[in-house]
Formats: sequence, C-alpha cells, structure tokens
Amino acid sequence: MSSPYRLAVVGTGGIAHLHAEQLRDHCQGRIELVAAVDPDTDRLDAFKEKFGVEHGYASIEALLAAETLDLVDLCTPPVAHAPGAIAALEAGVGVICEKPPALSLAEFDRIAAAAAVSKGDFALISQHRFGSGADRVRDMTASGVLGRLAVAKCDTLWYRPEEYFAVEWRGRWETEGGGPTMGHGIHQIDTLLSMVGPWSEVVATAHRHRRITNTEDVSHAIVTLESGASVVITNSLLSPREVSQIRLDFDNATVELDHLYGYGDDNWSVHPIAAAAEEVHRAWAGEPRGKSSGHYAQFLRIADALDGKTAPPVTIEDSRRTLELLAAIYASAFTGKRVRAGEIDPTSPFYQRMDGTGAPWPDRK
Repeated sequence: MSSPYRLAVVGTGGIAHLHAEQLRDHCQGRIELVAAVDPDTDRLDAFKEKFGVEHGYASIEALLAAETLDLVDLCTPPVAHAPGAIAALEAGVGVICEKPPALSLAEFDRIAAAAAVSKGDFALISQHRFGSGADRVRDMTASGVLGRLAVAKCDTLWYRPEEYFAVEWRGRWETEGGGPTMGHGIHQIDTLLSMVGPWSEVVATAHRHRRITNTEDVSHAIVTLESGASVVITNSLLSPREVSQIRLDFDNATVELDHLYGYGDDNWSVHPIAAAAEEVHRAWAGEPRGKSSGHYAQFLRIADALDGKTAPPVTIEDSRRTLELLAAIYASAFTGKRVRAGEIDPTSPFYQRMDGTGAPWPDRK
C-alpha cells in the first residue's frame, strides 16, 4: 500500500473537529492529518492536542511554504474559501472545501480557473451524495425500474436561535454569502441534483421573517429540471422540529429520505404502485447497502481518485451547477422574475454577489 496522503486542515472550528474525527476513525492508512492552520493560537493548540497534530501555522501561506502536502481541507468561514482554495491550487496542492465553495459565481470561477492549471484538484464537500441510499436511487433511476421522475420536494427545515448569529461572519452577505439557502439548504439541494440531474429554470421568494441578519432566514423555490420534472424547495432556519427531507415521485414509486444532518439506509423508504411493486422492492433490497452518508465516505473516494490519478468524485462542473441554482434562487427572489440556467453571466449583479444589487429589506447593523 502507498503512503497515506498528507492533509492539512485550515480553520479549527467545529466543522474541522468533525472532519478530523472522520479522518481518524475511518481513513487511517489512506489520509494522514499532518498540520493545522488557525490565527487563534489557543484554538489551534487545543485542536493539535486533541488530534495529535504536530505542526500548526497562523496562515495558509505559512503552511504552504513549510509543508509538502497532497490536500488542504478548508474548514474556514465562507469568506476565506476562495482565497484559500486559490492559494493551495497555485501551490499545486489539491483542495477539499466545505460548503459553500465561494461567496459568488465570480469567486467560484476564479477557483475553477486556478484548478484548470494546477496539478491539484478542487473537491467540494458533498457528503450526502455518498451514502448507499443515494447511490441506490441513482442506480434504480438509471435502470428505469422507478420510471420517470415527475415531482419532487427538497426541504431543509432547521432552527437557529438569535444567538447563533452572534458569530460576526454569520448572517452577512459579504462574509457568509447568504442565509439558509446558501449555508444550510445547499447540502440537500446538492444531493437532490446528484439524483435528479440538471435544472433549467427557477421561480423563488426569500424572506427575513425573524432573525436579526442581513440575509434571508427562509426561502422557497419552484425549480424545473431539464427532464421536465418539477421540484419545490424550502430552506428555513425558523423550524423548531428540525428535519431534512427529499421526496421523489417517479411514475412507478415514491422514494423518500427523512433525516437531519446525515442518513443511513433506515432513513430511506420506497412506496411503489401495485403494478411495479415486486420489481421495485426487489431492486430496493439490492446493493449498494450499509453505507451512511458522511464526510469519511467522500474522503475515501478522494483518496481513490488520487490513487487512480483521476478527478475527484464531485467535479468542478457539479459544484458550479449547485452554486448557480442558489444564485438563481436569490436572483428570482429579489427581482421577481423567472431565472433560467446560464442567465447569470458576468454582466449580472448576481454573478458578483448573491444579493445582486441588494436584498429588498434594510441592512441590520
């Protein structure tokens, strides 16, 4: 077996601890956590001690100058994703980046340009794509056993109290990029698109009902897919009974996913029509099975890609398609117009910022 790939975590907040735990518990022998970055010395030292990390740095520039790395894992606030990704790619180091990948399509396209000329690749964390339930739905869709998709829904109904937004970078367009559409619903939306294919147009609304933020706290969207199927999406941070749900109504069966922050096989259910019940149940009982969604599953797939010298499992194009839909949701919500895929080009204000020329409510300082 080849030596493990050398990875450094940039940012040592809560999500970095989850990544490090997944690497330690599931990826030993494949990926080794060798360094960490955080300008907060106390937080950096606590992370190093907890996970046995030898080297620590105050900046990604210092890290890249001192370490020989295969991967940089960006766990910083969203405002630092694009600068960190571009710095690593320009140094020839592959990037794993937490969501959202950038604050805007303009920033993302700069990442894509850096990746195009780098020997490293860019991979967006899309952990819910990699559970066996989502794999099985994709396989059954491809085989035709489910029939054609007609209708779907995708809900991220979470709850974040006012104190959650006391963290300075949260709830601000210039540092978080958006509200639950951008920072929370992106997980479910990305998983949905991985199963149903590209989108073609969207009509949306966004609202700031309760939270003292500059971004929205609720959004709703009606999305038409290239296949012609329609999807209703809701993203909320005002829902005390938290749930993450995807429902797919095919001609032959309804497939449902009901979880919160991660799923196993038991979180999925299938409800076929009588005429297709035997065939659908037989396929649903098949493989793949037994793999929960989680960061470790994507980390291992990235290691496989490095072994085979291939692109990571979630491509630049995949990541951009998801981010473009989020930009289109905001553009439709704030202009009152239908937005089609490809319309948000460099001439659009929504290419440079997710809020375009500004949200339809006053800023809150």
